[in-house]
Amino acid sequence: MSRTALRICPLCEATCGLTLTVEGTRVTGARGDRDDVFSKGFICPKGASFGAVDGDPDRLRTPLVRRDGELREATWEEAFDAVAAGIRGVVDRHGANSVGVVLGNPNVHTMAGALYPPVLLAGLGTRSVFTASTVDQMPKHVSSGLLYGDANAIPVPDLDHTDHLLLIGANPLESNGSLCTAPDFPGKLKALKARGGTLTVIDPRRTRTAKLADRHIAIRPGADALLLAAVAHVLFEEGLVDTGELTSHLQGLDELREAVQDFTPEAVADACDVGAGVTRALARELAAAPTAAVYGRIGSCTVPHGTLASWLVDVLNILTGNLDRPGGALFPQAATDRTPRPAGPSHGFALGRWHSRVSRHPEAKGELPLSALAEEIDTATAEGEPVRAVIAVAANPVLSAPDGDRLDKALGSLDFMVSVDPYLNETSRHAHVVLPPPPPSQSPHHDFAFNTLAVRNQVRYTRPAVPLEPGRMAETEILARLILAATGMHGADPSAVDDLVMGQTLGKAVKDAHSPVHGREPGELTAELAGDTGPERRLDMMLRLGPYGDGFGVHPDGLSLTKLLAHPHGIDLGPLRSRLPQPLKTRSGKVELLPQPIAEDLPRLREALRHKPDGLVLVGRRHLRSNNSWMHNVPALTGGTNRCTLHIHPEDAERLGLEDGAAVRVKGAGGEVVTEAEVTDGVRPGVVSLPHGWGHNRPGTRLSHALKDPGVNVNQLLDGSLLDPLSGNAVLNGVPIKLAAVAAL
Repeated sequence: MSRTALRICPLCEATCGLTLTVEGTRVTGARGDRDDVFSKGFICPKGASFGAVDGDPDRLRTPLVRRDGELREATWEEAFDAVAAGIRGVVDRHGANSVGVVLGNPNVHTMAGALYPPVLLAGLGTRSVFTASTVDQMPKHVSSGLLYGDANAIPVPDLDHTDHLLLIGANPLESNGSLCTAPDFPGKLKALKARGGTLTVIDPRRTRTAKLADRHIAIRPGADALLLAAVAHVLFEEGLVDTGELTSHLQGLDELREAVQDFTPEAVADACDVGAGVTRALARELAAAPTAAVYGRIGSCTVPHGTLASWLVDVLNILTGNLDRPGGALFPQAATDRTPRPAGPSHGFALGRWHSRVSRHPEAKGELPLSALAEEIDTATAEGEPVRAVIAVAANPVLSAPDGDRLDKALGSLDFMVSVDPYLNETSRHAHVVLPPPPPSQSPHHDFAFNTLAVRNQVRYTRPAVPLEPGRMAETEILARLILAATGMHGADPSAVDDLVMGQTLGKAVKDAHSPVHGREPGELTAELAGDTGPERRLDMMLRLGPYGDGFGVHPDGLSLTKLLAHPHGIDLGPLRSRLPQPLKTRSGKVELLPQPIAEDLPRLREALRHKPDGLVLVGRRHLRSNNSWMHNVPALTGGTNRCTLHIHPEDAERLGLEDGAAVRVKGAGGEVVTEAEVTDGVRPGVVSLPHGWGHNRPGTRLSHALKDPGVNVNQLLDGSLLDPLSGNAVLNGVPIKLAAVAAL
């Protein structure tokens, strides 16, 4: 007999509400939840395929432990015994930093991934931390940290109210939005145009988003920061700067004017391949709009000047008075944010508090570049021990990091590796222990990270739609047990992890004069927490202490888990609103427009004015039915247009003698791949495009459908040496490559 259950979709950043159809313990269908306060019934192909993703027969059901060189099924007890012996042995022999922790993108899509990795890192005390952020959005975190003092204070465009939206390096009609959580992003762009607004897209590809735009500028890849600096120059030069109510919150406006003086539209024109007149028009249109928002995403992050480009996105919002005002770019406030504190000078944001061992890359936000993981494993130096063990949680860096071949070999040389992953994939196949979480239908869901980036303040929580199958272990318990095993407390009750966090959090809260529970007893507060599990009790604690919370009875109408459970479709907390200066944590208590690290990196951008790359350059691309390397094992989400082909402009194809469908060899600094050419005017001349996340052809995996059409790993074309120096982010776009026709595939 069928029934329905609600579930927030965890398959991209849009976080849409779903109504699942369930037959017994199997999800047989998914449709949009029309009563969801945020998504209002919107659904994309990924969400519609929730049942197929959830029920993939290649998902691992039991732990695997390596015995006699082979991964074999084991009990949970055997698996955690092996983890404890393996990790603690490496720590005892080589020290905490010899354990590398690698966190993949799916962590931010689960409750477990949000709640437990910080505890793991604190317990291990390792500085060898690598995440997907440094092949994605780390430049935005760094620029926000430098501007606002908080790396997680990321303003998002007020999509529902803006009059002018400028997108650079973003394709939300395919990605559904990123660092900007917005169900039905396509509908919001169409609504913008319907109310008479303007959409401008800057992208070397004529994407689906670019086709919708009023103005599409096909920039030369990698020149984003130059173009944005020139727009800022015009705003100053033509007297178009109007910071309005922001003025009292700003520091360094005159210094900023001087810093962009050299970046005239004429000076950047050749390097950007954008005419000076177009650049001036961009600046004038931005300044003239009643409200406007500039939004940059992965295309402007994964380039040589990614942090500068991310900084300049916010600079343009500031110079036009559009930061922190409705219709511009605003700071969301999630229900689980910390209790707001009075505005004022704070600790600020620092870079380079430590460095990687081999190439001396500075840390950013507590992380080292994922590009450096292989050398941190396979290269000996006089400074410290190499990484000898890896804990990988929802991570597949063999496909997501540059030079997967080198990393593949490095992982195979480790003393010990544990992988928390539902699949035996290109990375987890090297593990000594694989701990498989259950499918998403059997897990609770709350979006801790994405609600801090949402275009409307709201809060939603869904309990598991399907009971945990016999023999499965909840992902939250897996990570709690992993923490205990890795930190010398193997065998303790996993609830001890949640109890520790709740005790520490409430212990600090009662001593905080700004907290609603100041002066109370932590034990008394703990006893008041609602929830059937430790994670639910932690969520209740965060909601009640948060900006909308009931303060443990201080504000009777405020949020709590009990109240949230009574609203299964979520609670709307209202549109984004102006919040400055409260989000600022800089040492000055102001928006610091020209931080020293930015000023010191600007000469490198000036040097780029003199360089115009010869030959072809490579960019990536996204697809609506894909999310990195996650979903290529699901038949419903592959095939058709979601294929690993090389997009090449007709002019370049003719010059190189390539026909549509022909086999082509692509060669870069890190290696070469052979793939199929797809001739299209969707890319500008001089640019080719390969999608990210493919290359499922390594032995020892259990991805039966992906193996039928594995594609090629675009990141193998990179050797890992190209990084944005401020953030450590890999340069994935605008890299030079060479093409040659080969015999038919």
